[in-house]
Amino acid sequence: MSKTLAPAARKAALDTLPLWNYDMAREAISRRFSFEDFVEAFGFMSQVALEAEKMNHHPEWTNVYRHVDIRLTTHDAGGLTELDLALARAIERIAGRMAG
Repeated sequence: MSKTLAPAARKAALDTLPLWNYDMAREAISRRFSFEDFVEAFGFMSQVALEAEKMNHHPEWTNVYRHVDIRLTTHDAGGLTELDLALARAIERIAGRMAG
């Protein structure tokens, strides 16, 4: 099982993910992604799903038309872990590829 991040490690890691918001109450990070339309949003979700499955770590997410809201936390660890940060970085790479 993964261990939750210590406060200093969490802050340092989140400094590298400035578009993600830390939710202290949920011990999670979240971000909204917006796309041109539903098809682009769904394509993004499909790519993230494949990456999440490889990592065996799955996001909490919602999709409404062109917006995808993602929340990451490691439930069995009770909070934010390196696994969440790794998935957030992978999600950022996917979003960057779609934007470019």
